[in-house]
Amino acid sequence: MGLKLSKEDFDACLAQLSADYDIYAPVRMAGGNPFSDTDCIRYGKIESIEEVIFEEKSNYSYKEVLLPLSETLFYFTENQVKEADGKEKGGIIFLRSCDLHAVKRMDDIYLENGFEDYYYKRLREKVKFVLMGCKESFENCFCVSMNTNACSDYDLAVEPAEDGYLLDCKADAWQDIFAATGEPTAYEPSCVKENSVKVSIPDSLTAEVAKSEMWREYDGRCVNCGRCNFACPTCTCFTMQDIFYTDNGKAGERRRVQASCMVDGFTDVAGGGCYRSKNGDRMRFKVLHKVLDYKQRFGYHMCVGCGRCDDICPEYISFSGIVNKLAQAVTEVETDE
Repeated sequence: MGLKLSKEDFDACLAQLSADYDIYAPVRMAGGNPFSDTDCIRYGKIESIEEVIFEEKSNYSYKEVLLPLSETLFYFTENQVKEADGKEKGGIIFLRSCDLHAVKRMDDIYLENGFEDYYYKRLREKVKFVLMGCKESFENCFCVSMNTNACSDYDLAVEPAEDGYLLDCKADAWQDIFAATGEPTAYEPSCVKENSVKVSIPDSLTAEVAKSEMWREYDGRCVNCGRCNFACPTCTCFTMQDIFYTDNGKAGERRRVQASCMVDGFTDVAGGGCYRSKNGDRMRFKVLHKVLDYKQRFGYHMCVGCGRCDDICPEYISFSGIVNKLAQAVTEVETDE
């Protein structure tokens, strides 16, 4: 059994929750897109349910909340190190099914990959998730192929309806808040049943596909801008950056900054070496990480089929298209051998 709330009643519930949580959702940012004079749909704090963009896919994912673009870890002086304070409030994040599946991927990397990342964990433990129902597929989505089109692991599910909003509340602590003004009604979160874009990942895919000549196409096409990584909800790489406050370099802060496997310098090592200098080799690394070695470790693919990498690429490189080329690449490698 679900509930139906008016816009005013839903906002009143959000106001109560905001005492303990910062509430984030995809919102329209005027002129915020890299393309001139266009808007950007990106995550920001909200106060009203009307601010949430339900009818369009966000250009960037929820990831910027759980893994900030730049996060101060600690401060240092000549003789002292002080850990940066964590957020006082918890967080509530509105996101779609594919992104909610992506949270599990981030948890795998930061909490289940042989260690627990302290800074990620202290933030993650205070976050609740609101599932945004998807009635139809957006351009370039292939969530059905990746089995991420539906999800039941949420604290609250919500989507617009005539004269209000439908919701399903699973969080015990929130039951009374929403039930106080909600009208009982039948509701099950909408989910996409079919995408126009479909991918098929070969069952026999092995690391041998790295030998394929298909990757050489991207030596010239890819411009190693890294947009695909920063838009992707499951890319988790970072680097460290020390910021010095004084000329003597004895006081400052250390920041964790999101990084990209597609940009220059990511694989540079001491002595001037570079593991992947060609853009095609970087593309191969990224793709096979998403649909090969991650599954070998965790049992399912890293990619969730949100299609944001296809949306944002300035060279119109299609990740789904590359995945669909892998079967032919496997055949080529087997033939050559």
